[in-house]
Amino acid sequence: MKEVVLNLAGYHLWANQRLVTVLKKLTEAQLDQEVVSSFPSIRQTVYHVWDAESVWKQRIELVEQTQKPAPKFQGTFEVACDEWLTISRQLLEMVQQINPVKLPHTVAYYNSQKQYGKLTVIEILMHVFNHATYHRGQLVTLLRQVGVTKIPGTDYSEYAKK
Repeated sequence: MKEVVLNLAGYHLWANQRLVTVLKKLTEAQLDQEVVSSFPSIRQTVYHVWDAESVWKQRIELVEQTQKPAPKFQGTFEVACDEWLTISRQLLEMVQQINPVKLPHTVAYYNSQKQYGKLTVIEILMHVFNHATYHRGQLVTLLRQVGVTKIPGTDYSEYAKK
């Protein structure tokens, strides 16, 4: 099972990197243009994915009081993208180094609505990678809405053939 999760972690970082290359070229107006989606702008969608990855990583690390990075963030969007990629890279490194016996370890947590939950480490990782794939798909649509026409493919099949 570790090999499957390791492969997905590699894909996750690769796909995020490809999309970030386009996102970093956007104007402030494009980043904040109101769009119809789960979040009202590209910037807010990116910040959501960054926050989610960070919180889930902290949960795997058994941090009791997780912190979302975006609400306190004061830097540029480019720096936010770099920080998001750092979390994605750290997730890959975590999977590379993890002892396979830790994958079924159960992590208990409280979500942002103070509801109690439990997931195994492997379930958390699968959720993080699936969640990001969902929002990368949204970001592709949002990029088209703000006029971007050259968007790199992020399908797993492209990653697998590299």
